[in-house]
Amino acid sequence: MPDSLQHLIDNNRTWAERMEREQPGFFKTLAQQQNPKYMWIGCSDSRVPANQVTGLEPGEVFVHRNVANVVVSSDLNALSVIQFAVDVLKVEHILVVGHYGCGGVLAVLREQRIGLGDNWLRHVHDVKQRHRGRWMHLCTAEQESTLCEMNVIEQVGHVAETTVVQDAWARGQKLAVHGWCYGLKDGLVKDLGVTMSRADHVVQVYSDAIKRYPRQPVNTDAA
Repeated sequence: MPDSLQHLIDNNRTWAERMEREQPGFFKTLAQQQNPKYMWIGCSDSRVPANQVTGLEPGEVFVHRNVANVVVSSDLNALSVIQFAVDVLKVEHILVVGHYGCGGVLAVLREQRIGLGDNWLRHVHDVKQRHRGRWMHLCTAEQESTLCEMNVIEQVGHVAETTVVQDAWARGQKLAVHGWCYGLKDGLVKDLGVTMSRADHVVQVYSDAIKRYPRQPVNTDAA
């Protein structure tokens, strides 16, 4: 006998009644239009809810989520969501949001197999390999947080390089791509300083962001 989900339905009714009581006409207005300024590309982790983290109401943020907040040019799902957000909804900000303690990123760092998802996480593995000189000399905790941040920076670059975003900038549309990392332990987001708002700034912004993670110092005293 399957477990009953009645408690979720009851929670839904309680929530709906509370919203309508606090904001009369809320659902009628919500049903008539969707006009968000923000798109959130985040991890599927259930502990990182976009609306609650940003303090936004339903209808104010357009969301796409997957394991380890990865964006690649072959993922038609992500590209379709970005295209709808940019071309149809006219969002002004795309937020790529990772989080510290991301299970996907940590699996890559620790070389742990998780199953089918290992194929998807190859994209994170590429980030790990590309920048190994900037994290291998760190302690374990710093390695974990650094790879989470570097993965976000890489994905911001990928979003900025999509034809959708490039075409939007070419026609003068107001659009910026940002990179954040969320802390599960304190609920706070960290701006990674990798905001891209023009096609000709993408490479420099990416390069500057990565350089904030110094390589291991060369030991000049070695014999």
